[in-house]
Amino acid sequence: MTKELSAMEELYNQSIKILKEGQIIKGRIVSIKAKEVLVDVGFKSEGIVSISQFSKEDLGVGKELDFFIDCIEDDSGMIGLSRDKAIRIQGWDKIVKNADEGTLVEGRPVKKVKGGFLIDVVGIEGFLPTSLSSFRGLLDKNILNHPFKFKIIKVNNLRHSIILSHREAMQKAKEEAKEKLWQDLKVGGIYSGTVKAITDFGAFVDLGGVDGLLYITDMSWSKISHPSEIVALADKIDVVILKLDKESGKVSLGLKQRFPDPWADIETKYNVGSKVKGKVVNILPYGVFVELEKGIEGLIHVSEISWTKKVNNLGEMFAIQDTVEVQVLNIDKESRKISLSLKQLEQNPWLEAEAKYPQGTKVQGKIRGFATYGVFVELDNSLEGMVHISDISWTRRVAHPQDIFKKGQKVEVVVLSVDSQNRRIALGLKQLEPNPWPEIAAKYPLDTVIETEVVNVNDFGVFVKIDEDLEGLVYASEIDKDNLTQLKSGDKLKVKVIKVDIEQAKIGLSAKI
Repeated sequence: MTKELSAMEELYNQSIKILKEGQIIKGRIVSIKAKEVLVDVGFKSEGIVSISQFSKEDLGVGKELDFFIDCIEDDSGMIGLSRDKAIRIQGWDKIVKNADEGTLVEGRPVKKVKGGFLIDVVGIEGFLPTSLSSFRGLLDKNILNHPFKFKIIKVNNLRHSIILSHREAMQKAKEEAKEKLWQDLKVGGIYSGTVKAITDFGAFVDLGGVDGLLYITDMSWSKISHPSEIVALADKIDVVILKLDKESGKVSLGLKQRFPDPWADIETKYNVGSKVKGKVVNILPYGVFVELEKGIEGLIHVSEISWTKKVNNLGEMFAIQDTVEVQVLNIDKESRKISLSLKQLEQNPWLEAEAKYPQGTKVQGKIRGFATYGVFVELDNSLEGMVHISDISWTRRVAHPQDIFKKGQKVEVVVLSVDSQNRRIALGLKQLEPNPWPEIAAKYPLDTVIETEVVNVNDFGVFVKIDEDLEGLVYASEIDKDNLTQLKSGDKLKVKVIKVDIEQAKIGLSAKI
């Protein structure tokens, strides 16, 4: 019997762990009371720990936790344990390791003090200087007892105290996120980003730590004048990665690439010769751009506006957002150009012009404009002809057509010629009357002396009025220089006829009688 008791005692002693004061061991909660917790650590006696040393998450019968051995046996014969000391010691070891490795730790600001905040990091008290907090703009209620990441920048092993930096932690977290993002970014992938800046040439988009450039040409298949037509600051947009260069840190983005290219099947949508409707989106001196659909624009060149009218100001004929019907002339898929026409929707009046206006036909017209060399006359079917300055009068010398006619004035003219190919109609006013020059030649034979009135004096001679609407030229060589310099308009001058040119409709005169 004695041997059996001795054997049992030996077996019991072997089952008891060999424990030392200052050691951290595992313990299992076996009972929870109002103020204390009973913990079994596999020793001959159990330990009692104040319930205040446990968090709500740690409390639970059967849970295994780490405990610090204060003493092997206290006054009541039980092992002395501490949950707080175990947390602090393990926390300090972890803090030293984190400080050495430069990894971030999580802590909670528990109190605002002069110059900064006291931070609880796994039971260790740390100090966060205001200069390293990055809490500017935040209220205390949004700081205290809230978890934040910190970087340990100084460790005091004697005092078991640390100095922390939230600013450096944020920077490190940002760099780590940026590095991870660079690893995740793939050409062709679609990513969400935020517009952070807009320039004339594009927009910068924050992809979450990496900035990319969205060029204006990659924003829309349609032509746009400025990036602000598509995006605004702080907009959340999905973009496609077009190019990546990690060494230079450049990322090229695309927005329009998320949608099908409207030019891909252009031939199936628009046929040459077909009629289509579109919206005027731009007006330039050389033509009008028409949007046929989003991303597809065509050009009506100024030469394709009208068969007959000379268009000087397209802004007077069109306005932005006007809806127009046009005909497709040509499609250049490679260059992304479509040529359009307005006039092709109408019958070309020049095809019938020669038959309608044979030479010698008298027609009514309206003066539409002037040039230094003649008068433009609009005929009844919108065709336009020109009366050259030499065909205004048989005898009158015309310097400026607008001195005789007014814009909008109705006139009768004679068709002199029609050139349908070059779209020109030559008209005449003087041809409405017989050529008077044979009669003039008979009335004023050579050597006839006549009294005239000075009309104009210039370097090559003097123009004089012979009769109503009939002028002649006194050559500079046929008048004394002294007389030439003294003459003025309205002066009387006796001259002699020395030349009559019926073909050129001119009379040459001499003041040397």
